[in-house]
Amino acid sequence: DYTPGQAPTPLEGYLQPPTYHPETSPSIAHKDLRHGTTQGGAPTQTGRSQEVDQAIQSAHTAYLKWSKMAGMERARVMLEAARIIRERRDNIAKLEVINNGKSITEARVDIDVSWQTLEYYAGIAGTLAGQHIQLPGGSFAYTRREALGVCVGIGAWNYPFQIACWKSAPALACGNAMVFKPSPFTAVTAVILAEIYKEAGVPDGLFNVVQGGAETGTLLCNHPGVAKVSFTGSVPTGKKIMEMSAKTVKQVTLELGGKSPLIIFKDCELENAVRGALMANFLTQGEVCCNGTRVYVQREIMPVFLEEVVKRTKAIRIGDPLLENTRMGALITRQHLDKVLGFISQAKKEGAMVLCGGEAFTPIEPKLKGGYYMSPCVLDNCTDDMTCVKEEIFGPVMSVMPFDTEEEVLKRANNTTFGLASGVFTRDISRAHRVAENLQAGTCFINNYNISPVEVPFGGYKQSGFGRENGQVTIEYYSQLKTVVVEMGDVDDYFNC
Repeated sequence: DYTPGQAPTPLEGYLQPPTYHPETSPSIAHKDLRHGTTQGGAPTQTGRSQEVDQAIQSAHTAYLKWSKMAGMERARVMLEAARIIRERRDNIAKLEVINNGKSITEARVDIDVSWQTLEYYAGIAGTLAGQHIQLPGGSFAYTRREALGVCVGIGAWNYPFQIACWKSAPALACGNAMVFKPSPFTAVTAVILAEIYKEAGVPDGLFNVVQGGAETGTLLCNHPGVAKVSFTGSVPTGKKIMEMSAKTVKQVTLELGGKSPLIIFKDCELENAVRGALMANFLTQGEVCCNGTRVYVQREIMPVFLEEVVKRTKAIRIGDPLLENTRMGALITRQHLDKVLGFISQAKKEGAMVLCGGEAFTPIEPKLKGGYYMSPCVLDNCTDDMTCVKEEIFGPVMSVMPFDTEEEVLKRANNTTFGLASGVFTRDISRAHRVAENLQAGTCFINNYNISPVEVPFGGYKQSGFGRENGQVTIEYYSQLKTVVVEMGDVDDYFNC
């Protein structure tokens, strides 16, 4: 049985996660893979610092061994880890539901993306190569693509297992080690990934997990033994991580927040546009950084779009996320639920109209009483200067606004400090590519939304961050280039005049 707010219970046939209660113990359970032990309790500042030191030292020792292995050797271990994840998909997905609150259907997709990520970067590991440059007189130069060392991954609570794979797979493929800090609200499944890596055959300590909140993150970012920090989370925290990492000139990848526009033209395929708007707003209870929460609909089709979107939103099944027919589970914490509901109250004060939802929801199952559920919300009568349109809500709240012309909507869509994602629905192929070119965002979805295969780079413009996750380009963010110049003749006698 699953009761919101209680610690996860062990699932038959799989590893028992460390006992964890997100309301009272957000800093427990460091997994030291060298010794295979889990340390409980709330460590002191000194104890926490020693714990971080231990994890980084352990990772560095493993890095020295792992980085000297051939790419194909690393690939075989990563493929074995992918196989284990694929075989245990259903049990890991159940743990992720308990960990996060999302529906089991979504969690299974997350686990599939995770093992696919490991397979993808395993395929790249053996292809890492430099360049040969011929120089005059038979001399030459070549480049080497080398690992960075110990990388830190700091994950978010909306995709706990998947983000741990997104960060660790390219890092390990390049020969690095990783110390990973999950969100204190979703502490469980990163530890499961660490167990899987160890079972697959990575050197002891290569993927270490340390638990905790901002204090632990600060220790990791300031540690001189760390070569790179990859962070997924909010803009304010990303700025702090960038500042701390600058003190020792660490490389940084930031995947931050968004307030992404979804533009729906009157010539769209309406059924697909409605489905796309739901995908852009209500996956994982709306707790998705790239969600298209500013929905711009061409005025001529606004009434029919709203009618259909409201009908579909009202039909979303909310409840026990472990049930197969559930499509929306619980938000992450009571505090976050109250924050999202506060945005809706503010929107109404500023003149927005609630067409459906936007209220705390009590599922019919008695065991779910007191859970952090809410009904998905569609807001009409919105304007670009409203708080609900400008600020990231990170909940199931869709703000819908009319527009008239392409030029007008592009200007409005780009009038934001964010730039993570965007979308456009239209049958006009020229318009689709023209709009995609002019939207200031790291990703533009055409006639779909929230499709993120591992082969495709993902990251932001503006204050949504920099660097990329996924795709071949990510190799450049987890490696460094060394140039070697070879002289085949004599050195010039320059100083003998």
